[in-house]
Amino acid sequence: MNRTYIYIFTLALVIYLIRVLPLTLIKKQITNRFLKSFLYYVPYVTLSVMTFPAIISNTKSVYSGILAFVLGLFAAWKGLKLLTVAVICCVAVLVSEFFLVG
Repeated sequence: MNRTYIYIFTLALVIYLIRVLPLTLIKKQITNRFLKSFLYYVPYVTLSVMTFPAIISNTKSVYSGILAFVLGLFAAWKGLKLLTVAVICCVAVLVSEFFLVG
């Protein structure tokens, strides 16, 4: 039971340091174009890295996940709204798994 408290304390310390260190170390506004661009895209990349494996692996068949991803990417590229893209992806998985996996 004591190890659990050590793990929780370590986790809390790491999270706290990750959030506080940038505030304490960076005092002035960031003017470097590369660094600003990097920081701008970090949330999008993080979300993509967490979402993409879930899209592929949370279906019965990898192929239905890939099909849903491709159709969703195409629908988003065409400018459809998020709910419409999500419905297209869900229908693609449902139909492909019904006909392909059976």
